[in-house]
Amino acid sequence: MERRDHIFCLFLSGRLQSRTCTSMLENANNAHDDVFKNVSELSLQANKPSKLARYPKMAACRRVPPLLLLMSIILYVHTVGGEKFQSNGIVKHAVNADNAPKQVGVAPVAANAEPVDKSSVVAASPLRKRTTGWKLAEEPVCRDDLTRLCQKNSWTNNLAVLECLQERKEEPEIAADCSHLLWNYKLNLTTDPKFESVAVEVCRSTIPEIKECAVEERGKGFLVSCLVDHRSNITEYHCNQYITKMATIIFSNYRLICGFMDKCRDDINTLHCGSISTGDKDLHSQGEVIGCLEKALVHEAEEQPGAHAIRDDCKKSIMRVAELSSDDFHLDRYLYFSCREDREHFCENIPAGEGRVYKCLFNHKFEEAMSERCREALTTRQKLIAQDYKVSYSLAKACKSDLRKYRCSMDTNLPRAREARLSYLLLCLESAVHRGRTVSGDCQGEMLDYRRMLMEDFSLSPEIVLQCRGEIEAHCSGLHRKGRTLHCLMKVGRGNTGAIDTLCQNALQNLIQEADPGADYRIDRALNEACESVIQTACKHIRNGDPMILSCLMEHLYTDKMLEDCEHRLLELQYFIARDWKLDPVLYKKCQGDASRLCHTHGWNETSEVMPPGAVFSCLYRHAYRSEEQGRRLSRDCKVEVQRILHQRALDVKLDPELQRRCMTDLGKWCSEKTDAGQELDCLQDHLEELVPECRDVAGNLTELWSEDIQMETLLMRACDPVIQAHCHEVADNQIDTGDLMECLVQNKHQKEMNEKCVVGVTHFQLIQIKDFRFSYKFKMACKEDVLKLCPNIKKKVDVVVCLSTTVRNDTLQEAREQRVSVRCRKQLRVEELEMSEDIRLEPELYDSCKQDITRLCQNVAFGNAQVIECLKENKKQLSQRCHHRVFRLQEVEMLDPEMDYQLMRVCKQMIRRFCTEADAKNMLQCLKQNKNSELMDPKCKQMITKRQITQNTDYRLNPVLRKSCKADIPKFCQNVLNKAAGDSELEGQVISCLKLKYADQRLSQDCEDQIRVVLQESALDYRLDPQLQIHCTEEISRLCAEEAAAQEQTGQVEECLKVNLLKIKQEGCKKEVLNILKESKADIFVDPVLHTACALDIKHHCAAIPPGRGRQMSCLMESLQDKRVRLQPECKKRLQDRMDMWSYAAKVAPAEGLSDLAMQVMTSPSKNYILAMIGLGVSVLFLLGLLCGRITKRVTQELKDR
Repeated sequence: MERRDHIFCLFLSGRLQSRTCTSMLENANNAHDDVFKNVSELSLQANKPSKLARYPKMAACRRVPPLLLLMSIILYVHTVGGEKFQSNGIVKHAVNADNAPKQVGVAPVAANAEPVDKSSVVAASPLRKRTTGWKLAEEPVCRDDLTRLCQKNSWTNNLAVLECLQERKEEPEIAADCSHLLWNYKLNLTTDPKFESVAVEVCRSTIPEIKECAVEERGKGFLVSCLVDHRSNITEYHCNQYITKMATIIFSNYRLICGFMDKCRDDINTLHCGSISTGDKDLHSQGEVIGCLEKALVHEAEEQPGAHAIRDDCKKSIMRVAELSSDDFHLDRYLYFSCREDREHFCENIPAGEGRVYKCLFNHKFEEAMSERCREALTTRQKLIAQDYKVSYSLAKACKSDLRKYRCSMDTNLPRAREARLSYLLLCLESAVHRGRTVSGDCQGEMLDYRRMLMEDFSLSPEIVLQCRGEIEAHCSGLHRKGRTLHCLMKVGRGNTGAIDTLCQNALQNLIQEADPGADYRIDRALNEACESVIQTACKHIRNGDPMILSCLMEHLYTDKMLEDCEHRLLELQYFIARDWKLDPVLYKKCQGDASRLCHTHGWNETSEVMPPGAVFSCLYRHAYRSEEQGRRLSRDCKVEVQRILHQRALDVKLDPELQRRCMTDLGKWCSEKTDAGQELDCLQDHLEELVPECRDVAGNLTELWSEDIQMETLLMRACDPVIQAHCHEVADNQIDTGDLMECLVQNKHQKEMNEKCVVGVTHFQLIQIKDFRFSYKFKMACKEDVLKLCPNIKKKVDVVVCLSTTVRNDTLQEAREQRVSVRCRKQLRVEELEMSEDIRLEPELYDSCKQDITRLCQNVAFGNAQVIECLKENKKQLSQRCHHRVFRLQEVEMLDPEMDYQLMRVCKQMIRRFCTEADAKNMLQCLKQNKNSELMDPKCKQMITKRQITQNTDYRLNPVLRKSCKADIPKFCQNVLNKAAGDSELEGQVISCLKLKYADQRLSQDCEDQIRVVLQESALDYRLDPQLQIHCTEEISRLCAEEAAAQEQTGQVEECLKVNLLKIKQEGCKKEVLNILKESKADIFVDPVLHTACALDIKHHCAAIPPGRGRQMSCLMESLQDKRVRLQPECKKRLQDRMDMWSYAAKVAPAEGLSDLAMQVMTSPSKNYILAMIGLGVSVLFLLGLLCGRITKRVTQELKDR
């Protein structure tokens, strides 16, 4: 009865602290109780933690369930009744030990156990007959180790001793005999039918629920192993606790695992992982054998050189063992012994079970304090998880229902091994998340941990190890930790051509899809650490873990807030995200419907050869900018995301997969030295004509796309932000940009807010636009139909502009009834012409013709603001013939249409608003000239007007009004000048000088005379407006009139100086020009500003009724001078007398060249009346003499007739 009570207590109480049970235990003295004592001890341990000393106080024995009471009674009766122990009980082995003294001291081996290597066993004292149960502590082979390693209060309990010895923290050596004894003891426990019968009773309700275990053959230990395999499905408390403790025993040695030895024996021997013999290896640590097999399995998956191909049965067993040990890290004996100290250091407060210790150790894997041995064991386990997700207890448990819900293990087209892979699970569940399906929070948390794990350690992905082995050895050795190797491979992948193999590139792309760091930047530990401070400052407004944080980082790329290390990590990741549109979760969410509708895409983790991932985004942005007339377009939300991606890709040409693929050769040929942000694409655009056709097409399409929305040019927008805020904010705020922003930037290109970077960027875009009219969005949309109709087969924008401008001009000159160019196109054409006038580089023919002259004469002059063009104009006499011709043609256009004169319109902008608001654009210069001498005229504008007047007077063709007014007079009076001049050469003012002389002769038509009078009046005030005077009198002016020439304001002083010093002039050419000036002044007093100023009052008083012109007012003044009754102002009188002396001298040194000149001199002479009287007297005398002679001759003739 005492024995029955003893079993009752041990099995049903499970409480060591009960005094009643303890007393019963001490009184048990039957030797046949050994097996039951062991079984009782095992059941006793089922409800306690791993350390006996930590047991809580338990309840009394009377709280035992009736079911377990019945089981105990049955076991007791069965034990008392049978008492030969035909099975492999411990007592039988004790008897055998007596009969075979060489093997005494060894815990008896079961009949079906492996044979024992006798050489490894030393003799021990025979087992004496005991009045109490057999105890490990009493065995001599283990006494020393027990005394040294275990607390004394645990010696009476065999399982406590076993637990102490096999889970010791340190690594002290245990005697081989003791290890062997421990192993045989555990083997007896796992194979003893009595032990199995306890499992049958304790788990009676559980076994039928697990079909695999219900059909297992009894008596061979298979049932307990099966229950251990399925312990995660056991819900009954007592059964679960019993099987959990049993698992601790089984997993301490691979030979105790059911069926493992039979399936893996050959592989163990081949790989030399350990011996199945007892003496070859410390049997207590043969968890290392499983660790060895696991490493070999990993090496095989990575196809490492010399890797052994493990048998399929053994592979399944290894993976099953790893799966079964996923709950408690104590069950992975190799990892447990490798990481005991690390567990105490990093995870001391983490309770065992449910994979918590594994996860904690994984999180600290790359800490500096982590031992290398533990890190290696953790890596091996992670690699097994990568091959079969069920090796992770927490992941398999958390995602079990979601895997079933989304049929992630139901793909019949894939092998079972593929479905078990971690990558397959992640892709399947990520696909569900991206489609908007609900995945439990626990599962998503586990997925996040393992995605981070894949990004931290490249070696967990066999494809990376296999396909990128060469790249790792060549470029990334020694960077194993914290995702550095993976980012190193990414850096190589986005580097120079041929730096990475295609297979490696694909493996990296697949890994990025599996880990999906685009959904949460924290998955990429290297990126997270590098960009943490940037995120805290620049992206603090975004929720932590939000996918938009990556976009925020891209927005701050190349800004002051961005750190160099963060920049590199970000671009390395974005390079691969850009190659699969699905890897940007926000883009995928907003555009999956459009992609399916327009681009025929499939699911998130499905690919199509017809539409590969890299081509989907190209399809999307082609539809993003279609007009309604062109067909189907993207939804508004999707278009916004496409624009966002395009803005990001503009930062780096390598973020555009299609561009990089097609332009790889050209990038190496033309742009190898362009390494700064945005320079590569600018380089391709600069060499657009030299690119191979496929590269030219994609670069051209991208440029055309940017022309519609220049905000995609992120770097340019950042540089131009001040001027945008000041002058273009209304345009920039528009949701849809149709080229207005770039037009605004061009118009405000030289505002004070404009910085150098913005000017360079805007000018670059202008230069690119001239290569193809399609690159100017507004011009393309306004003139597309006109170009097709009037200028077919013309592609360059400048040629299209010339073609359309010529058409407009011809229609205007011919007064066509209807203009061929549409009104909308004419308006935009005007804008384009004005923009082109700002920079000589925007007019390629002019620029190419004058490149050498620019280098020689305008080397230090900036291109903007038409400064180079102005420099060429000022140095026109030194230009090469080809350049001179082009500049002259440009001036001809500008004089015909002053709005095209960029410098004039810029410098005189305010004066135009003040004086010429109502003037027509083509009469703008004429208006400015009329107001030139106003007190309100800006000096800079006045100086610019003078320059244009000088230009106009060099050639009549540059003065459209004069040319039109004198079109009949020029060939009539100046044909000899035209005949002498070469076809393309300038006339240097010769025609205008010719017309001036004819004006003095009063022979011009009225319209021409009016225009020449204006020219004469202007040039009389400023000698620089007389080209012939400039040519012939430069030296004389420097010698005789230097002070007057240096005056800032020219009011005719230089001409007056030359007139006064006429006798001192040595050069005949100059003297002749001065005499011509004198001659011209006689024709009109307004041509002589000094005399006109001096005699202004006298003209008003004495000659007011006389109209100006044709020398009438001058004659009036001369007559007034001779009339003694008229008193002139002293200054006027003096100036008139001086002019008379000059004219007299002029008459002497410059005799009349013909009757017209002679008549002109007489009519303008002060002695005109005297000369005319003398001429009349002479004519009268001649007439009288003629009459007299005629009568005499007539009389003689008559007399002769009369004869």
